[in-house]
Amino acid sequence: MRSRIASVVAVTAAAALLPALPPAVAAAPPRAAATATTTDALASYTRQKPRWAACDPQAPAGLECSTVKVPLDYGAPAGRKLDLAISRVKATSPRDRYGVLLLNPGGPGGPGLDMPLWMAPQLPDAVKERYDLIGFDPRGVGRSAPVGCGLTGDELVWQRPYKAASFDRDVRWAGTVAEKCRARNGAVLPHLTTRNTARDTDVVRAVLGERKISYLGYSYGTYLGAVYAQMFPRRADRFVLDSAVDPARVWRGMIQSWAEGAEPAFTRWAGWTARRDATHRLGDTPGEVRAAFWKLVADADRIPVALDGMRLTGDDIRTGARASFFDPQAAAELVVRLRTAAEGGTPPPAPSRRTGPEGGTPPPAPSRRTGPERPAPPSFAGGAATRSGADVPDDNMDASFWSVVCADTRAWPRDPERYRHDAIRDKAAYPLYGDIASHIKPCAFWPAGSEPATRVDNSSGALILQNEWDSQTPLASGQGLRRALKGARLATVLGGQGHGVYGSGSCADATATAYLTTGRLPAADVTCRATPRQGRRDLRLPLPSPQGF
Repeated sequence: MRSRIASVVAVTAAAALLPALPPAVAAAPPRAAATATTTDALASYTRQKPRWAACDPQAPAGLECSTVKVPLDYGAPAGRKLDLAISRVKATSPRDRYGVLLLNPGGPGGPGLDMPLWMAPQLPDAVKERYDLIGFDPRGVGRSAPVGCGLTGDELVWQRPYKAASFDRDVRWAGTVAEKCRARNGAVLPHLTTRNTARDTDVVRAVLGERKISYLGYSYGTYLGAVYAQMFPRRADRFVLDSAVDPARVWRGMIQSWAEGAEPAFTRWAGWTARRDATHRLGDTPGEVRAAFWKLVADADRIPVALDGMRLTGDDIRTGARASFFDPQAAAELVVRLRTAAEGGTPPPAPSRRTGPEGGTPPPAPSRRTGPERPAPPSFAGGAATRSGADVPDDNMDASFWSVVCADTRAWPRDPERYRHDAIRDKAAYPLYGDIASHIKPCAFWPAGSEPATRVDNSSGALILQNEWDSQTPLASGQGLRRALKGARLATVLGGQGHGVYGSGSCADATATAYLTTGRLPAADVTCRATPRQGRRDLRLPLPSPQGF
């Protein structure tokens, strides 16, 4: 079964279509014989001159695209080259222009080529006056040498509850995914890493003629930004890292953090719902509310719940509902619908509410394949033919996600029995999601990346934004990035819920705008409190990767 609970919640994600690109950048002039220095070895890349042109006949005026060539292997820059798709919306006030603001939507696997287009309405005029907004599809993604593994059907189902009876089958699944990806992309896989994407980013900086770059990255994009600042500290200017990945926990630990963060969210939901028993009728104490949910799960494991044309097991319910508990009202409505259906009644229609009562982004739509999804960004490309015409594999987001999270770090256990042990342990510690988070993944069988993981530990200045109740990058994750970036400041939205802060209308927006426009960080970490009026403007983050960072 694939994505069967996705329709239970109102918010769903549609496939983002990608624009056609103009011709590649102009060829660089012949350079002198290479020297041993990295700078000379990359001169043919950093001296490229982009040929900006309309991204697509249907694209709004002002969005321009080009391509930049980067080496597949920075250790052998004279070898195979990749085309990196980039885009631009120019600063609206040439007189006030400060520089470029590179944008990353998250992932790994999230395309960012049209991000300047759909992010512009979320940004204040003062930021758009000062910066050219620069988008790009990272290597292996979208229009930048996209990878595919030919994954179909059950191969795309990654959220697998641990069961002794299905363990061997799940191990075979993980090995099959890894082998199919290796067979189709063997020479490329070791080089699809965050470190190389950071190097690509620095080539883009040079091609744009900038001494430094400023940056706005969401979710996985915070890790990319932190790695760039670690590798190129003198070229990192104003960095806003929104909904942060803890660099000490990439990547298995970050998936496990979903289970850890879900338990306090579940507890909060139970209390919230008990106080509203007159509305939801799930119990008037937190204990009764929790018991009602777990009874629903146990009953559905015996007799699946028929809802919206789907038949949902208890595992489906706890898998899909995990992220909804970060928005108590959305979770209560979901559980009421499921219980009504389980009792043979007619459940109320799925609510169309876009934001939770306490601010933040809309509640995500869970799914066994893709995890919690965010609303799709607006796209100017029309029709399925655009995607196929762009030669982007259907499983590109899945393939590029596994490529990065498996190659970024060599810390993934290789012994399947370690995953069995951890899944059993974490199911007991984190009943909602622990076994799913710790169960076997394709990375157990993945070829090693080209270099070890990056240790992020520096004094670079950056502004980290974090909601208190974030299903994908829990609060502890943002605090972890703050510890690694000792010169940074953390702005926490207490009571804020949802994945993505800047642009949602939260109380942290003013702090981020002040930093981007003046370069001045707060004197110390700051907190502000979400209110029911905050977050009414829909922050349209991009489609997530299979795991949604």
